[in-house]
Amino acid sequence: MDFELAEWSSKIEVGVPAIDAQHRQLFDLAATFGGDGDQIRVLKTLAILTEYVKVHLHEEEQLMIACHYPGLEAHRKLHREFRRMLFDLLENAKRMTLDEIAEEVKFMINGWFYNHILVADFDYVPSVQAAASAASMPKNAPADLDEGAELAAIASRA
Repeated sequence: MDFELAEWSSKIEVGVPAIDAQHRQLFDLAATFGGDGDQIRVLKTLAILTEYVKVHLHEEEQLMIACHYPGLEAHRKLHREFRRMLFDLLENAKRMTLDEIAEEVKFMINGWFYNHILVADFDYVPSVQAAASAASMPKNAPADLDEGAELAAIASRA
């Protein structure tokens, strides 16, 4: 099976350690589709990837909520699109060859996910940075910045 994933690099790090770690983990999970295997192992790996994506997207959205990211709804729509693609692949995988599954995963990670990080995820970074900066303000900062601890906790989780 010929399978080449886009390589992880600092170019796609958004600068939020927990999110970067999750993105890297998604690339690592996707890379497991590149080896020889049987249909059952591939379907199990696809199920694990799908579950991990759900967790990652939820945590990323919680981060955007905590930092009051104005593009949250548009970003959620993109996440729903990706979840739908994964769900469809999981449903159709039973009738696909291992090569076809690998090609779909490659398309989703190299194409959709990689570009999503570079465009949509980089777009929320200024909001995260502004909220993190506000969270480090002295205790006499405005009351609406009290969720700084929540933001820090979400951003630091790996």
